Amino acid sequence: MKRIVCFGEALIDFLNTGRRDEAPLALDEFTQYPGGAPANVAVAVAKLGGDVSFAGQVGDDRFGRFLLDAMGRYGVDTSLTLVHPTAHTTLAFVFLDEDGERSFAFRRRQTADVLITREQVGENGYEDASILHFCSNTLTDPDITGVTRHVVERARANHALVSFDVNLRHNLWPEGVADKALVNALVGRSALAKFSRDEMEFLSDGLEELYLARMFNEGLRVALITDGPREVWICQPGSRLRIEPPAVSAVDTTGGGDAFIAAVLFGIAKHPEPRLVLGDADRLQALVSFASHCGALAVSRPGAFPAFPSFAEVEAHWDEP
Repeated sequence: MKRIVCFGEALIDFLNTGRRDEAPLALDEFTQYPGGAPANVAVAVAKLGGDVSFAGQVGDDRFGRFLLDAMGRYGVDTSLTLVHPTAHTTLAFVFLDEDGERSFAFRRRQTADVLITREQVGENGYEDASILHFCSNTLTDPDITGVTRHVVERARANHALVSFDVNLRHNLWPEGVADKALVNALVGRSALAKFSRDEMEFLSDGLEELYLARMFNEGLRVALITDGPREVWICQPGSRLRIEPPAVSAVDTTGGGDAFIAAVLFGIAKHPEPRLVLGDADRLQALVSFASHCGALAVSRPGAFPAFPSFAEVEAHWDEP
């Protein structure tokens, strides 16, 4: 099993789990869950049995300590996780509609996850990682963007496979909309990229085929496009494959995409030569089918870390060619 490093944010998701009437008010109720897309992926990989580390920074507060403890309990190596002495841990309030779809309100101003520096990263060792995974939430201001670019280039220099879950949260960006050119530049520096259907339409300006051709020309090898409960597309130069995910009644979609990409990375990391998986259409198809079952199970349960499946729960769908 090859080692995966997930770089980025760990935060607290306060999930809207109900509403209580206290006349004349109706009060939203929230349950605290550990979260943050890269941290979610790290835990989902660990629960499947993978070798994974989380690299990022939390605050020296009760939320940061909770996150470190939670990741450790699920088997994530947190030796690359830094603790900022004064900055707070990011909080996200997650509101769910009747279909389990989410809207977010973030408390993320000068929080620990965006204050990690290039010098701090230089003190940590990612060199033995075979796969680096990150998302766009560490591209939302110039300083953390510089750190993210540095981490990506170090991974590439060490011949690691770079995985990018686009995972756009427009309300985290200063202008209220993601920097399309910046995100696309990082897509082009990655070997594997995951998009939702909405993200693909935004980043490609609706010209998906031309966009993917450009990204493949820049170095991208595989694009995975998810669309909630609808089909998943596996896109490679000159090839498109479609996978139908299993039907499921969604309770909370918070960790669905993270469970999906984590399962893909887990399968890639099981191969002695991870990069070869990206060129093997049969293996990719089997792996994405497995990942779709992992994502489906995750959205049928609330929260992120607790919702991710163990390998025993999804082993029946594992079909490695």
